[in-house]
Amino acid sequence: MTNANPAIHVVKPTTSTLSNAEKKRLMGKPRFHFEPLEVMQLLKQRIIGQEDALNEIEKMLHVVKADFSSPERPLSVTLMLGPTGVGKTETVRLISEVIYGRPDAFCRIDMNTLAQEHYAAAITGAPPGYVGSKEGHSLFDETAIAGSHTRPGIVLFDELEKASTEVLRGLMNVLDSGKLTLTSGTKTIDFRNCMIFMTSNVGAQAAQQYLDKLNFLPEKIQKVCLKRVPVSSIIKKVMQRKFDPEFINRIDRVLQYQPVQDDALPKLVEIELEKLNQRLQHQKRSIQLTDAAKAHFYQNHDIRYGARHLARKIRVELEPILAVYFLNYPEQTEIHLDAQLGQLVILK
Repeated sequence: MTNANPAIHVVKPTTSTLSNAEKKRLMGKPRFHFEPLEVMQLLKQRIIGQEDALNEIEKMLHVVKADFSSPERPLSVTLMLGPTGVGKTETVRLISEVIYGRPDAFCRIDMNTLAQEHYAAAITGAPPGYVGSKEGHSLFDETAIAGSHTRPGIVLFDELEKASTEVLRGLMNVLDSGKLTLTSGTKTIDFRNCMIFMTSNVGAQAAQQYLDKLNFLPEKIQKVCLKRVPVSSIIKKVMQRKFDPEFINRIDRVLQYQPVQDDALPKLVEIELEKLNQRLQHQKRSIQLTDAAKAHFYQNHDIRYGARHLARKIRVELEPILAVYFLNYPEQTEIHLDAQLGQLVILK
């Protein structure tokens, strides 16, 4: 059936151009070419201390790969809860990296920029009569959302709790039907070939306050309290107060990322140093840190700030030292560093 209004432009996922014989030969074989086990291998290397959340991600990826999801909804809708710096956004980047070969091959919408209701037009396009309404522009990267016949699209709604009620209402239609019609009425964006991820730290502050209060109690009483009222129930109650039941009901999986624990810090520092060495590879340079130098970055670390704080500490403390040394000694390709009296030093 053709569209009665020729002005309406529907952005659909890329469809297959295979012949009927080719389709018959491929019958029963998954159309998506990514391998969930490859995605999980990278996630388990880089996302530390989040086994429960990653197990749910693995289930979701297998369902998407099997390709029998409802044709009238997005492929998956996943809400990731947890404090800052625990790996929620990084999870989406790594999934994108394996599926597309690039960590930025997804559409990211920062909901913090949509805190005011009148910014709802940034998602749905300018309403009729406003500048830009005829163009039908929005924040969405339609190519990243549409994906292709062999690869699913990926979209991330970051910091969901910062969005206005009006924006969440518009998003609810996307989760329900897999489509978003811009306010101008000239374009509909199709999310049905897309994995939707949402992040939020809603409940994280309440959970931390609860744990801080328990710290004043004897350890045995702490365990009893946590058994009766687990941290997950605190987060769940705050989430239910923040988001309407109608919105929550349209989410397939709600994952709770745990605060970064002290025993995970050494591994997280290793990951950040590995990333730095990868960036130095194109200059044919590398760095090595002693155990004392590595410990310099995670000792007295405040777990409330998560892994992101470790990465920032490496940027502001280690990278300037390396930059000055490389500029002064351009022939040097390998550097060893130690920590002495609370300071990083280059070993001769």
